[in-house]
Amino acid sequence: MAFIPHTEADVAAMLAAIGADSIEQLFEEIPRELRIRSLDGIPEALNEMQVGRLMSARAQRDGLRLNFIGAGAYEHHIPSAVWAITTRGEFYSAYTPYQAEASQGTLQLIYEFQTMIAGLTGMQVANASMYDGASACAEAALMAVRANRKSHAARILVPGTLHPHYRRVMQATAANQGLKFEELPVAEGLTPLSALQSFEGQDVTALLIPQPNFFGQLEAVDALTDWAHAHNALAIAVVNPTALAILKPPGEWGADGADIAVGEGQPLGVPLSSGGPYFGFMTTRLDFVRQMPGRIVGRTLDAAGRAGFTLTLQAREQHIRRAKATSNICTNQGLLMTAATIYLSLLGPQGLARTAASAHARTRELVATLTRLPGVRAAFPGPYFHEAVLQFDRPVAPLLRALAARGIAGGLDLSPYYPQLGHALLVCATETKTAEDIAQYGAALAEAMAAARAA
Repeated sequence: MAFIPHTEADVAAMLAAIGADSIEQLFEEIPRELRIRSLDGIPEALNEMQVGRLMSARAQRDGLRLNFIGAGAYEHHIPSAVWAITTRGEFYSAYTPYQAEASQGTLQLIYEFQTMIAGLTGMQVANASMYDGASACAEAALMAVRANRKSHAARILVPGTLHPHYRRVMQATAANQGLKFEELPVAEGLTPLSALQSFEGQDVTALLIPQPNFFGQLEAVDALTDWAHAHNALAIAVVNPTALAILKPPGEWGADGADIAVGEGQPLGVPLSSGGPYFGFMTTRLDFVRQMPGRIVGRTLDAAGRAGFTLTLQAREQHIRRAKATSNICTNQGLLMTAATIYLSLLGPQGLARTAASAHARTRELVATLTRLPGVRAAFPGPYFHEAVLQFDRPVAPLLRALAARGIAGGLDLSPYYPQLGHALLVCATETKTAEDIAQYGAALAEAMAAARAA
């Protein structure tokens, strides 16, 4: 809240209305030995101006680095109108809209979000959002087990090119529920079709297909989707929503399209925010809509023929049935989903496509600049979106520390995740980077590498 609105007279009037002598009396049922006797660790109260100065000083400690890290969280330009609208009271304080008669605005906004995400992914139906991309991926695997009636093995094939954090979340979320995750190898930054041959003739429930993958590379999505369907497995797309403005949507992959599509919605108007909160999205075929977790908003007409919106297909009680529930996602990530809806509305299809194309162009410039340096080369030959892997002739960690000292976040060291790649660095550039930014990074990296050779 911006301020505390209650005067001492207001507090006294409220206490009198409920028959209490003091605020302390409201807590009489809490044993005294459990109450905090003092707040020694809390400083004296500050006024608004002092708090503002303190927070500004704390924020300045972080500095403002030139950021070339992606790896699942991306720095995009967010029009100021997005959060000016999102933080209006009508949206900012809204909760899951159980009462349709009191929540038409929120319900309509979620319906618009579902429509946009379904259109972006080329799928038939979307839910009202998930907690984040990683948990959406885990929920998609659980959903595939429920939806694929031809399979009884609960086996999910997971490419090694899927985000390492997503793979860990899937294990933590679903492995104890009987799902078996089997990792596919990586070749030239991609999932080789030959890796699937050993599974032919076996009971496989689903195949995950990242696009772009963790390395930024573009997978052979048509062939992978068709392989899944030819072997009675569902195809689960894990996609970057910005990339879908210029890449083929999952609903059009292969002969019949993907069965489920999920991803992280953070690129759609949500700031980096030190890692969260973010939101996930999920879309699917209409055939599987009753197996989809989370909430779904539908549009209908009332007795007078007026349009109205309501939660549909799933009763509220379904979500509190513990292990028997389709999902325990009980609170829609409403605020972030609201920001994404406004972001997509402001940019429109052409604006999002320009953003994606610009990000791709900046990354090509970045890769070209850095690979001109001795000892730096592109790790993989294939096409990529707005991330790429570079290989160095020396360890990456010291170079990143040297870049950080120059105010540059140079990328993600891949050695903890993919040691087989050697001295590898994942770099990213979006539309927020200029030619001058890229030149500054190139010059700083050249200095850091020269200093490392001289040491």
